[in-house]
Amino acid sequence: MLHRLWLIFAQSATVCVAILFVVATFKPEWLPVRPEPAPKPVASAPAPATVPAIAVSAGPAPAGSFHDAVTRAMPAVVNISTTKEVPVQRSPLLSDPLFRRFFGDQFGEDTQRAASLGSGVLVSATGYILTNHHVVDAADEIKVALSDGRTMLAKVVGIDPETDLAVLRVDAERLPAITFGRSEALRIGDQVLAIGNPFGVGQTVTSGIVSALGRSGLHINTFENFIQTDAAINPGNSGGALVDAHGDLVGINTAIYSRTGGSMGIGFAIPVSTAKTVLEQIVKSGSVTRGWIGVEVQEITPALAESFKLGDARGAIVAGVLRGGPADRAGVKPGDVLTAINGKTVSDPQAMLNLVAGLQPGSSAKMSLRRQAQSLDLEVTVGRRPKPQPRE
Repeated sequence: MLHRLWLIFAQSATVCVAILFVVATFKPEWLPVRPEPAPKPVASAPAPATVPAIAVSAGPAPAGSFHDAVTRAMPAVVNISTTKEVPVQRSPLLSDPLFRRFFGDQFGEDTQRAASLGSGVLVSATGYILTNHHVVDAADEIKVALSDGRTMLAKVVGIDPETDLAVLRVDAERLPAITFGRSEALRIGDQVLAIGNPFGVGQTVTSGIVSALGRSGLHINTFENFIQTDAAINPGNSGGALVDAHGDLVGINTAIYSRTGGSMGIGFAIPVSTAKTVLEQIVKSGSVTRGWIGVEVQEITPALAESFKLGDARGAIVAGVLRGGPADRAGVKPGDVLTAINGKTVSDPQAMLNLVAGLQPGSSAKMSLRRQAQSLDLEVTVGRRPKPQPRE
């Protein structure tokens, strides 16, 4: 009986397996769908970090940059090249007429043409240029190279050797003129830029600070009131622009103190206030007119103060008076000490020279002086300063 039950069970199982195989093969959709187990998470390498987009600002120039000032001023700075005849140093034998009678001029001429470079500043859109007198002195030909690459001939409108300034003009219109600043507003420590064409390499810019104001007694010019700066002023910078941090003209670069010929950190510029006065007079009349009273003055040294029993070293002592000159007619005598002119203090001979030069010829001026222990005021009629004698 048990054997028969086992046989029936085995046959039933075989039939069920056969039916399941047939259905799975031909009709799999009849079978119920078993849910697949959720896949186990697989550890993976971390995704590379995404670089965030960076916003780049196109704002103003970084702090400390003088880009805007240079952009304003540089187009107005020009290169000046000159040529002139200069004597040739030769043996006296070669210049002897008897020697030349037999050998002719085969040994060359007595002169040769020399070229030099300097800088200048366009001060008007109609072509007026400020530069140094020594840049164009005795030049036969003056060429001006503008910042846009144009080159043109320039003519001298007028010169003022006593301040070492000259005014040129080129035949052009709508030129990029510089903006005038106020040299009176400069302070020691203010930042300045020197723009020029040193060594003929093209326009360059150097920066520095104002080291001193009102420098005089350097024996560079007759009238000295220099701005001193440590901005490098190299050969070829003469006549170029000294500008402030806004790009406004505050001086004309003129000279350097140097033992090697290169910049040593001591440069001098003519204040724009002086340059403007000279420019206006030259453009108007072709020359510069200054006041004059006909005296020679000296600095009051301790020895002179003791000799004249002055007791005070302030002012300028009159060393000589031109007979028949304005001061002589007013009663000024040698040994008098000038202390003020029209109420403005005379601190030294250079200050006295500058004050008198600023007076209008033909006008009256009050001179305050000390004569021995007595103070007195004299009225003087200002004369016209004679033109300086040309250098030999």
